[in-house]
Amino acid sequence: MNLDLRVISKCIRCGNCRAVCPVFEEEGWESANTRGRIMIIKSLANGHNQSPEVLESLNACTTCGLCIENCPAGINPPDLVEVARRELASLGIMTEVQVELHRNILGAGNTFGERLDRLAWLHDRRVLKKKADYIYFAGCLASFRNPEISSKAFEILSRFGATVLQNEQCCGSPLIRTGFDASPLIEHNLREIDRVGAGAIITGCAGCYTTLKNDYPSQIDIISISEFLADHLQEMELRRLNLQVTYHDPCHLGRMNKIYEKPRQLIEAICSFEEMVTNRKDARCCGGGGGVRAGYKDLSLRLARRRLDDIPQGVDCIITSCPLCLRNLSDVSNDKKVMDIVELVALSME
Repeated sequence: MNLDLRVISKCIRCGNCRAVCPVFEEEGWESANTRGRIMIIKSLANGHNQSPEVLESLNACTTCGLCIENCPAGINPPDLVEVARRELASLGIMTEVQVELHRNILGAGNTFGERLDRLAWLHDRRVLKKKADYIYFAGCLASFRNPEISSKAFEILSRFGATVLQNEQCCGSPLIRTGFDASPLIEHNLREIDRVGAGAIITGCAGCYTTLKNDYPSQIDIISISEFLADHLQEMELRRLNLQVTYHDPCHLGRMNKIYEKPRQLIEAICSFEEMVTNRKDARCCGGGGGVRAGYKDLSLRLARRRLDDIPQGVDCIITSCPLCLRNLSDVSNDKKVMDIVELVALSME
C-alpha cells in the first residue's frame, strides 16, 4: 500500500492523542483512538490486515485534528487516516455508506444525490452577474438543507458585488475525507470560477473552506464568510441585539485553518459573548466531520451531546460557522437554539 512508513513510524505511542480523541472518549476501545488507528495504518503499510474490519476504526475518525494539537512528534493523523481510507477504497474495501456517497456526489454533484435545482434558494436569478470580483460558494448543505442561510448570505454579500456559480457542484470535501478522488468536481468548479473571473471565493461552510483553500489552485483567494463580514463591519448597519451567545469553533475552520478571531470579532459587534469551556484549538468536535455523521450517526450525535456540555451557563444561543456543525448540534440541542453566524448578522441587519 502507498503509505509512508517514515511518517507513521514517528509515532512514539505516548498516548497524548488518546487523551483528547473524542471518539475514544465515547467508545473506549484502543482501535477507536488515534494511537490505535496509527498502529492499524502501520499494519496496512506492511501489507497486513487489508480487510473490511479495519474500516470500523478508520471510518469512525472525525478527522477533527485535536490529536495534531497534542502530538509531540508533529504527526498529522487525520492526513494518515484519509490516505489509508483512499488506499483501501482503491482496493474496493469500503462501506455501503462510502459507496452511496461516492455515487451521489459524482452522479448528482451533491452529497445527497438531489436532482432538484441547487439554486432554488435564489429567488431572482436576474440579479446574478456574469462577471464579479467575489463568488459566494454555498456548498451542498446550505444549498439543499439550509436554503434560508444561503439566501441570507447572498443577500448580504450581493451588497459587495458578489455573485454565485450558475452551476456550482460539491467542492469535493466529502470525497476527499472518505477516500475518493475529487478531481472531476474540482475541475468542474474551476471552469465555472474561470467563467466569472473572480479573484476571491467566499464560503460559509468550513468543509468547503478547507477544501477550496488546500485542494484548489493557490492563486484563488479563499475567504470564510465570517472573515469577510468582520472585515466589512463598518460598511454594514448592524444593531446591537439583546442576546448572550457562545461560539462553537468548527474543526475545519479553527484547528485546520486557524480562523479564531474574526468570528468572535463579528459576534461581539452584535451581542454579548461568552466562551465555551473548550474553545479555539482545544474546542471539542461536534462529531459530524470525516464522514462520521453519514456512517455512524449514533456515535456522531453522542459526540454532539458531549459538546453541549461545554456550553456556559445563561447563554441564549450557540453560534457556529459551519452547516454540518449547525445540523449536528441542532439535532441534540433541546433547550438552546443553534444559529449560523450568517443568521445572527441578518438578524442584526433587520
